[in-house]
Amino acid sequence: MYTIKTYNEIAQKGLDVFTNDYKINTGENPDAILLRSYNLHDELIPSSVKAIARAGAGVNNIPVDRLTEEGVVVFNTPGANANAVKELVIMSLIASSRNLFSAIQWTKTLAGGGEQVPSLVEAGKKQFVGTEITEKKLGVIGTGSIGVLVANDASSLGMDVMAYDPYISVNAAWQLSRNVKRAMTMEEIFRECDYITVHVPLTEETKGILNRDSFEIMKENVHILNFSRGELVVEDDLEIALKEGKIKTYITDFPTDRILQMEGAIALPHLGASTKEAEENCAVMAAKEIREYLETGNIRNSVNFPNTVMPYIGKKRFTVIHKNIPNMVGQMTGLLANHQINIANMSNRSKGAWAYTIIDVDNGIPVEVVRNIEENILKIDGVKRVRVIG
Repeated sequence: MYTIKTYNEIAQKGLDVFTNDYKINTGENPDAILLRSYNLHDELIPSSVKAIARAGAGVNNIPVDRLTEEGVVVFNTPGANANAVKELVIMSLIASSRNLFSAIQWTKTLAGGGEQVPSLVEAGKKQFVGTEITEKKLGVIGTGSIGVLVANDASSLGMDVMAYDPYISVNAAWQLSRNVKRAMTMEEIFRECDYITVHVPLTEETKGILNRDSFEIMKENVHILNFSRGELVVEDDLEIALKEGKIKTYITDFPTDRILQMEGAIALPHLGASTKEAEENCAVMAAKEIREYLETGNIRNSVNFPNTVMPYIGKKRFTVIHKNIPNMVGQMTGLLANHQINIANMSNRSKGAWAYTIIDVDNGIPVEVVRNIEENILKIDGVKRVRVIG
């Protein structure tokens, strides 16, 4: 029996992933936590917690570094909300091109004009003449789950699309339309594109990539869309570029007080993943990640430990979270050999300073022997957590 603690309101479709072997929000020692945007940084997390899953992509609300040191696996749900964000980006792309946001605001000022409204509309609509996106050039920075969808759909709408991603995965490369051109540098995107959309995580490398230097390279009257993270832009430089007309429109899903006061900036209230479908997809994916980890030890979509998946066929399984240092696996297998235990299957993966090892052994080993092995593995210098499954 496993216990899951939830924060926020988790879509029922996600909770339905858990079988009768699970209790939800019962007891004080949960095996795992499932949440959305709840801030865990100031929370006391019980030592019983083995995994935390965020029903969403960003994990800024989770103390990942602290949990890593405690051997807690943190999951997110990359791609589960990709379609929702993609639709909002495409909508914003077209809306900015046709000046829809400002046109709608102006039209509302005509309320109370009575029978004069139609003529007022005809007289005033000239100020909102826009452009069509067909045959315009779109630059996509970042080709993860969202960037790929945006690039492909924009291409289907007749845009000339180029994409830049120095870390593009094989899977993303396979999914990209053959019509999407590859940019070798971000500067190429900045120089050539009429529209630029960014889909990269916030890291030390990407923080402030939209700045004075990049704005100076860009074409006049460029449209910029930022549905990734607000910190990707330097607001001082953005305000100057908007005032000078270098940037025609900046659309973001991350409002700040300053951006709300900038002429030419359009801020949405973080609506990217705010659809029923996206919330359900994220909840289902997060619940499946937790369930698979608790029941089999397999790790998929972890942000702090390596993805490690080995078919589980019911044999006794040892899972070990440990430092990525020499002779760790040798010490573990040595303990098994000392007890004349045969290894049926094994997997070892690393991610930075940490590693994860799964070892399957034959069944029928006495309980006291299993307990002794577990205790001795935990004594190995650099081992953080040991679990025995089956």
